[in-house]
Amino acid sequence: MSEPDIHCEKRGRLGLVSLNRGHALNALTHDMVLAIAAALDDWAKDDEVAHVAIRSRDEKAFSAGGDLKGLYDAGLAAKAEGRAPAASFFTDEYRLNHAIRTYPKPYIALIDGIVMGGGVGVSVNGSHRVAGERISFAMPEVGIGFFPDVGGTYILPRVPCFAGTWLALTGARIGRADCLWAGLATQATAGARFAELIEALSAGGETDDILERFAEDGGPSDLEDDAARFAEVFSADSVEEIVERLKARPDWERGQKALDAIGTKSPTSLKIALRQMQLGAEANFAETMRTEYRIVHRVLGGHDLYEGIRAQIVDKDRDPKWAPPSLAEVGEADIDAYFAPLDEELPLPEAI
Repeated sequence: MSEPDIHCEKRGRLGLVSLNRGHALNALTHDMVLAIAAALDDWAKDDEVAHVAIRSRDEKAFSAGGDLKGLYDAGLAAKAEGRAPAASFFTDEYRLNHAIRTYPKPYIALIDGIVMGGGVGVSVNGSHRVAGERISFAMPEVGIGFFPDVGGTYILPRVPCFAGTWLALTGARIGRADCLWAGLATQATAGARFAELIEALSAGGETDDILERFAEDGGPSDLEDDAARFAEVFSADSVEEIVERLKARPDWERGQKALDAIGTKSPTSLKIALRQMQLGAEANFAETMRTEYRIVHRVLGGHDLYEGIRAQIVDKDRDPKWAPPSLAEVGEADIDAYFAPLDEELPLPEAI
């Protein structure tokens, strides 16, 4: 028999979630989302559990996102039958993200290897984010016609100097030192010591004191050197203006890589992502999750998500045909429609 995709267990004073779907880089399935949510609910009411941790049993990835092939197949099948694609996975995923963000006990994400998309939702929304030396963070959704969700509307605008907007529009990957500078990680610990840290948490004690014993220097951040440039370029009011500001800085190597990356992304997704950054900076977490729930309903019924998954994952030709194909053809009214209220909004309590 094959191993289950996820383990949720009590170890002394610790509630421990272990992601175990390594063959798919721990891409989250609906069942995995529901299992985490159920465990968190139980542990919140269990006085024996002092803190919760989530880790990966895979060396390559903490979690590379969601099950995109499953999403693709289900969405196309619904469209073929004349139905609106179901959003039930996102309903439960976003409710889980909110539960993690507002969890009443310390929630410790032990992150090493790749962390993207849905993996960000179950890690960076936690109160404590411990980065191993191999962490590779990215929010690459605009490259598949999607948008930086799972709390990206809240998380990325709070990265210093508009570097979160750079991450949202380019899908760039960053390592441990940069995650620490950006506030995406709260401390550095060698990945080889995660098992030892889990044992210490299981024995009980003050969460912060235990984590401090395992903390190490994460090193200098390259992003910090570009902070002023990020602020100059990515504070623009439109994607078109960001592109023009990048073109005006041909000597900025990171900027030129960003320009090249933006040119390959879905124009609609780019404009959605920038609007998220603008709105999310002043919103609380519950508001941003409701915003993402509105967007996802419209994206699921559209074209670019399925075309992006086809090009990147199904056919792997890396040549998506976006519709519309250019930024100039995506109007403000088009983007407004993605953010418009739904008849049935995501039900959440108010949050920070």
